[in-house]
Amino acid sequence: MSSVITHTDMELMRLRVAMSPGQRIQAMLAARELMVGIVRGRLRQQYPALSDSELNLKVIEELERVKTIRAWPQLIPANSR
Repeated sequence: MSSVITHTDMELMRLRVAMSPGQRIQAMLAARELMVGIVRGRLRQQYPALSDSELNLKVIEELERVKTIRAWPQLIPANSR
């Protein structure tokens, strides 16, 4: 096993620990709403002629495509802590 750790934002972790489970879910939903809005805006610029329902399908396609991409871990060597 490699001796690396994944980057963790400790201040963000402190803020999340102080939140109730409901507040955490609300924060997650707000972040998702922001992300979907950004994707929708980008796709609207790329495909201005699409109807709203066609654009919604494009958004779903994009979100499904992103699920298949592996996230790149921001690895930090253990000896740099």
